[in-house]
Amino acid sequence: SGQKVCYGAFKHSCYKLAYFQDLSRRVGFQEARQACEMDGGALLSLDSEAEQQLIENMLQNLTKSGSGISDGDFWIGLWRSGDGLATSSVCPDLYQWADGSISPFRNWYTDEPSCGSEACVVMYHQPTANPGLGGPYLYQWNDDRCNMKH
Repeated sequence: SGQKVCYGAFKHSCYKLAYFQDLSRRVGFQEARQACEMDGGALLSLDSEAEQQLIENMLQNLTKSGSGISDGDFWIGLWRSGDGLATSSVCPDLYQWADGSISPFRNWYTDEPSCGSEACVVMYHQPTANPGLGGPYLYQWNDDRCNMKH
């Protein structure tokens, strides 16, 4: 499910947000990736601050629409393969976009990525959470375990 919205200004001209209030319908990273590909798209890659802002605006509109959207992070198409260097200082450089995009744009939350066993990336959406060191847990990125359900 999810509503498709199209714009002319970005490389990715159409976007589709899928949000599931029902926790049992949320999926891991690979399932989300496959669902997007079966739908003819790809998990989101973000090219710029402007595109990040566009997505934030879309999420804010979804929240305002009274659909009852609450806490629940969103998978984006950034991930890291292989665990060999997961704990080293080069870890942040190992993340790549699932659709092959080479955008260097990143919007990590403070102290992220934490690496280790966390290799797939979410865009935070936790409006009810108390803010952390990097401010509210809204829209910045966090690496998470790929089998988590979002």
